[in-house]
Amino acid sequence: MNKILKNSWALFTGMGLIMLAHGYQGSLLGVRAVAEEFSLTATGFMLSGYYIGYFIGAKTIPTFILRVGHIRVFAAFASIASIAILIHSIIINPFSWFILRIITGVSMVSLYTIAESWLNDRSSNKNRGSVLSIYMVVLYGSMAVGMFFLNFSSPLNFQPFILVSLFMSLSLIPILLTKRKAPNFKKITGMSLKELYKISPLGMVGSLIYGTTQSALFSLLAVYAASMNFTIFEISIVTFLLAISGAVAQWPIGKLSDNFDRRLVIIYTTFGASFFAFCSIIAGGQMYMPGDLATTKYWFYLCVVLFSFCSLPMFAIIFAHTNDFIPKEKFVAAGAGLQFAFGVGAISGPFLCSLLMDLVGANGYFIFLIFFHALIGFFAIHRMRVRDVKENPDSQFTAMPQSITPLGMELNPITEHIEEPYSEKVQKMLIRKGVSFKKDERSLSAAKARQYFNFIFY
Repeated sequence: MNKILKNSWALFTGMGLIMLAHGYQGSLLGVRAVAEEFSLTATGFMLSGYYIGYFIGAKTIPTFILRVGHIRVFAAFASIASIAILIHSIIINPFSWFILRIITGVSMVSLYTIAESWLNDRSSNKNRGSVLSIYMVVLYGSMAVGMFFLNFSSPLNFQPFILVSLFMSLSLIPILLTKRKAPNFKKITGMSLKELYKISPLGMVGSLIYGTTQSALFSLLAVYAASMNFTIFEISIVTFLLAISGAVAQWPIGKLSDNFDRRLVIIYTTFGASFFAFCSIIAGGQMYMPGDLATTKYWFYLCVVLFSFCSLPMFAIIFAHTNDFIPKEKFVAAGAGLQFAFGVGAISGPFLCSLLMDLVGANGYFIFLIFFHALIGFFAIHRMRVRDVKENPDSQFTAMPQSITPLGMELNPITEHIEEPYSEKVQKMLIRKGVSFKKDERSLSAAKARQYFNFIFY
């Protein structure tokens, strides 16, 4: 663990500062849009620009990296993202912000791609799980902390925009000063949606729908909270709880999916998310009832935590379910295809959700989440009726962030087969777990070993 941190401290520090700025920026723009009296539809349209940019960048940035290298591309797009947020404070209208969000989306996916390819180069098969776990902690933790910076200055001032830009600019320092050589970059070829659907209909459709829900969830939560007259501090709390709960949920939900039919886990968690989204509507309404009938916001916070706990591990479960039906050598390509489907869905999420909020009010936010989570659950029920469960010994759940790129899929410790020596202690543990092997075997397939050690560092 210490070796990983020593070799990659510059990258983790840089990405930590970027995600701190990203978390801060996401909440800041939502709150400022409400304060500027943007219509909900205009706000959703503006926020959807990020995912359009993300989608465009994911297809084009690898070419830039191959031409000029990791460090130059990182410096260029971190600078562009830093400039873009400053322009938000100068030109304040939905269409201009939409263009700026596209630019930010392209920049962010560039930074993710560089970071994850760098981590792949510096990780070995023995420590991929550890590297991915640290990466997740940095991403979710920094993003969650960034949301609290809303309290430092009013979103109506220009100072918050300067602070976001400052964090983005600071991220360049550790990357540019690192002595370590940049990695050799290789492009990842994904699967077409048609091929992906043929392999795993639930994987492709689930990723598409889930992208729609997640983009709306993160983009419009601050907008919803501001529309419900939450204070800045309360908005930062609810966004913080959303990010942290989703990260914590990865381990227990993932373990369940490794021990039971993943489709059952998908069904229970999606309907669980729908249920807690409904409870959030009830809790949100009760906060503003007259007199003694009003309840504390703590009940609403609890509902958001439970919703996030059920919802945020979903992409990783869908990824693992898809891997159940394919050989290990196609895991990365399938992951790239799923990320493509996720991105297609993500583009429409904020806009569609904001339309519903315009029609029925702020609660349209949770109604949207209820509907699309339930849709995944119903489709999973349908797939269980037409396809038997398949056990693939190489496929296990691996926790991963929603923003992971196709290159980041390679950080999954089960994507590469190796033979590793193991101790007598490990042998005895595996026997207790029901793994059989010859007494004269001197090594164990990593895929088998990781089945039991996948989350040891998470």
